[in-house]
Amino acid sequence: MAGTKARRVALWAGVVIVVLLLAVVGGGFFVAQEMKARVLETLGPLGSVEDIDVGYARITLSRVRLRGPQGWPTDDTLRAERVTLNIDMRSLLSNRVHLRHVTVDGFYLSAARFADGHVELLPNLRQSTREAQAGSSEAAAHAQEDRLIDHVTFERGSIEFFDQSVQTPPYRILISDARANVDDLHLPELTDPTTLDMTGSIKGPSHTGTVAFNGWIKIASKDSQTHTTLRNVDIATLDPYLLRKAGARTTVTGGTLDLTLDATVHDYRIHAPGSVVLNRLQLSDNGNPLDTFLSIPTKLAIAALKNHDQIKLDFTLDGDLRDPKFSLNGSLSTKLAEGFAKFVGVNTEGVAKNAGGVVKNIGDALKHLFGK
Repeated sequence: MAGTKARRVALWAGVVIVVLLLAVVGGGFFVAQEMKARVLETLGPLGSVEDIDVGYARITLSRVRLRGPQGWPTDDTLRAERVTLNIDMRSLLSNRVHLRHVTVDGFYLSAARFADGHVELLPNLRQSTREAQAGSSEAAAHAQEDRLIDHVTFERGSIEFFDQSVQTPPYRILISDARANVDDLHLPELTDPTTLDMTGSIKGPSHTGTVAFNGWIKIASKDSQTHTTLRNVDIATLDPYLLRKAGARTTVTGGTLDLTLDATVHDYRIHAPGSVVLNRLQLSDNGNPLDTFLSIPTKLAIAALKNHDQIKLDFTLDGDLRDPKFSLNGSLSTKLAEGFAKFVGVNTEGVAKNAGGVVKNIGDALKHLFGK
């Protein structure tokens, strides 16, 4: 009799456990289905996904695409072969969405800097959120709820940067073999530090250089502390950022660049010491006395470079990012020009022998230009 009672208690205990497990699993699938609806809501009219696989505590999106909005320099802002979302099931008991890990695999990401200097990344996600908030009180509530993403990994991809601040149509730089990690995204406030770490390759006419970027940023306030390095990048790839035009343009025919930059931004003020190393720089001489490289007459620059395979230029950028007169491009170009002028000045005696009358040629050209 006692044995029968014990078996009955064990049976009921097993039933209770199974019911509880089914409730948890069912709750997990409910949350996953809810997350699926949120994903579609977030993608908006410009986004598409070929397949959504919903499992316990995991959602896998296949062949995701976000098309660029009107005025975007290329067709898509994001493409990915696969996006995997891992959900923290304990967040079932709270009113927040907690993603432990997001993996974006086989991706293409585009970013744009416009003529006024502001940078845009995934603008259609913000646009979709605004439109959803305007059209639905439920979507507006979703946009304000607490969302935490512990870790985002970008694997096997490329990043394409379009810069309209240096030329029109926008200058294009492609970072291939790109990988990136983003940690600690806390939405919607985005007031906490978010850490970033990115590496990739920049393929030029003669060399394949590397780029690395890491640090933290408070997205809401723009405060940040970052470290950027470029190694063995073809100088020709960065022409628009190094050259100033005075008459015809000087053409870089060879050489690589190394750069180190440590930037701190606080209250929209930037302080960024750094250095640039020009390795085996070669310039073409088209015979125009008004050609310049970093504001130095090309003939003078070529003469100075004859006996120097490497030139190191140190600089510090300081300025108010809210000041419309302040430009990072312009400040960097100015600092490099000052450093290069100092380098040429140190070697003035040797340069003068090789340059042979360049000052007189410039004077004659200016007289001809102004008719005097």
